[in-house]
Amino acid sequence: MAIDGLISLRSHVGPKQTTDRLKAELQARGLTLFAQIDHAAGAASAGLALRPTEVVVFGNAKGGTPLMQAAQTVGIDLPLKALVWQDEAGDTWLSYNDPAWLAERHGVADETKAVTSAMAALLGAIAKAATSGA
Repeated sequence: MAIDGLISLRSHVGPKQTTDRLKAELQARGLTLFAQIDHAAGAASAGLALRPTEVVVFGNAKGGTPLMQAAQTVGIDLPLKALVWQDEAGDTWLSYNDPAWLAERHGVADETKAVTSAMAALLGAIAKAATSGA
C-alpha cells in the first residue's frame, strides 16, 4: 500500500485508543489541535457504512510558517493532518503526509530541508507513541 508522500504505521491498539493517544502526544508536545473529523460518523448520518476513519488536524506556527514563507501554497497542506483508520482486516493504521514530500510538492525542498527534517522526526515520534503496544 505505497502511496507517494504518505507514511502509514500499523497501530497495536484500536482506532479510538490510537486517536486518544495521538491527541495526548500532540498536547504533551505543545502542538495545537485544530480539528477532529470523524468520517465514519458523517457516513452514518447519511445512512452509509464506513469503517473507523478519523482525521486529526494539528500544528504549530513555528513549524509551519517557515514552509509557507518559502512557498505560500504549502498553506493548502497545513496545518498537518493525521488519519486514523481501520482496514478491511480490522487492523488500525495511522497515516500522515511526509513533510519532505510536502516541501517537494511545492518546490521548496532544498531551502526547507532543516525544517522538514525536524518536522519528520517529531511526527515520527508522535506516530510511534500513538501506535505502540505499550
